[in-house]
Amino acid sequence: MFTVHVPAMTARQDVRAISASISDVPGVQTLQADLATRTVQVTGPVDPTAVTAAVIAAGFAVAAATDGSPPPGIPRTGGRPVDTFFSTDTTGLPEATRQQSLDIADGDELQLRLGPVAKQLAGTTVRMLAYNGSIPGPTLRVRQGSQIVVHVTNDTDLETTVHWHGLRLENRYDGVPGQTQTPIPPGGDFSYRLPFVDPGLFWYHPHVREDYTQEMGLYGTVLVDPAEPDYWPPAHRDVVLTLDDVLLEDGVIAPFSRTETDYAAMGRYGNLLLVAGETDLTLTARTGEVLRLWLVNTANSRVFRVALPGARMKLIGGDNGRVEQEQFVDYVTLAPSERAVVDVLVDRAGRYALEHRTPDRIYRLASISVTEEAAAPPLAEVFGRLRSAPELTAERRQLDRWLAAPPDKVIAVVAEMDMGDMGMGDMDMGGMGEMDMGGMDMGHDGDMGHEMPKGHDMPGVPDDAGDGIEWEDHMVEMNRAMTSANMHWRLLDRTAGRDAPPDDWRFTVGDRVKLRVVNEADSDHPMHHPFHIHGAGRFLVLARDGTPEPNLVWKDTVLIPTGQTVDLLFDVTHPGRWMAHCHIAEHMHSGMMFTFTVTPAATS
Repeated sequence: MFTVHVPAMTARQDVRAISASISDVPGVQTLQADLATRTVQVTGPVDPTAVTAAVIAAGFAVAAATDGSPPPGIPRTGGRPVDTFFSTDTTGLPEATRQQSLDIADGDELQLRLGPVAKQLAGTTVRMLAYNGSIPGPTLRVRQGSQIVVHVTNDTDLETTVHWHGLRLENRYDGVPGQTQTPIPPGGDFSYRLPFVDPGLFWYHPHVREDYTQEMGLYGTVLVDPAEPDYWPPAHRDVVLTLDDVLLEDGVIAPFSRTETDYAAMGRYGNLLLVAGETDLTLTARTGEVLRLWLVNTANSRVFRVALPGARMKLIGGDNGRVEQEQFVDYVTLAPSERAVVDVLVDRAGRYALEHRTPDRIYRLASISVTEEAAAPPLAEVFGRLRSAPELTAERRQLDRWLAAPPDKVIAVVAEMDMGDMGMGDMDMGGMGEMDMGGMDMGHDGDMGHEMPKGHDMPGVPDDAGDGIEWEDHMVEMNRAMTSANMHWRLLDRTAGRDAPPDDWRFTVGDRVKLRVVNEADSDHPMHHPFHIHGAGRFLVLARDGTPEPNLVWKDTVLIPTGQTVDLLFDVTHPGRWMAHCHIAEHMHSGMMFTFTVTPAATS
């Protein structure tokens, strides 16, 4: 360990500047800064002279270098050390538990606690974060039209909020730090009042350092049962599945800096897939059973394409309710934060594999073991019927005028990379063209996934990756080096010739607004983006590159592949100051967000 005394280090901003400089020194493995003693400790086979030079280059004077003890004459005045990396220590932590489903009635109150846990992953014990001790947090099952209160206590070492993703609710309970609420400090608490306006699957997660907290396990689901009795077709059983990935390195979840967001170019892709928080999930079913899979992508960046070969799969719903027309599908594609509701019929005994199928590879997500016992009542006949949603059929009838209308607002996605701040000169650029999948431990009894053969016969899946979606991280070292300091993601208002951040968008409750989102292919780093609008309303996808959307569904997030232009019809229902952003966590923290205002409707 090597210790440097920095007399002028008095604030967290100083820690950030010094940490950013020292992190580039070869051999640095761990940094820890202590504001009370104004020292920086560095571990690893590092050159002390280089560390001292880095601190000086950051604009700070170095008083002394020691062997690890605070310099004489600088007494410790109390206070917690300020670590520049979040802890990975599992000592004394309770073991993470399995997710629970909680049936909650109208008017009930729920206690939700955030805290660190120890979890077994791929043969090692890692430090993670959990809601009520489980990863994922509990599924809250409620009825449409009900309202509950959730009391949140923060037992982590980071301030936090809870964002109730997809719920249309009062602005003050939306969970955006500094905008709708003051962040909950460590040891603090906050109460959220949640109404459930729409049926469907929703989820909750922090909105402070989302890149870190979601990766560490802070996410849970909300299943809202419809008030309309036959809203959904019949099924035997509901199964809620979160789809996630984590990045393991040297037996721990790859470290996160407290002071900046890394992997900012593409987002942090994991090398271990988790389904419902497990690496080896096995479900059981009976022959002829119809399982309703409620799928939500909680990963930082990865897009999932989910298939169940050998079973029939029917798409019945999306983000905020049912689809216009039910349809049989071979797979569903989910960007971060998107949801899909699919019914699957397993009509013969045996073992089925739920898979993530990219154009290049197949990964096993979970398995379903189907017994010889017949499911009752039989639902095969009703499963074969494709129903339509009357409320969305009505929307279809008035769609032509919206398709023909010019957009009310136009927003463009732009990437700006500052290559001069990357320190790329000493970086091994070889091997960036393809991710080293040898470390892609899927954790399923050694089944790491296999190559998708060229000329495969999977319907709808191309033989190449030219679909505008980055299925893997193909520039690992470069992506790791990109931080919120040198990778800048922008959402720019291009309405009527403008070219600036959308800082003055104002709507009124009751408005319907046509938004055009352009994912520019000629920016510094074009890639897909899941564009999310907070609970001011919901939207329909009208068209992609001018082609009308064939199957409508109310949404709060839309996946926009590279180069695509998407038109949205935004139905504005709730007043307040709201956020819109990319749901790749690292992109949001690198600038890909903006806020807009909704005013109440005029009263007579």
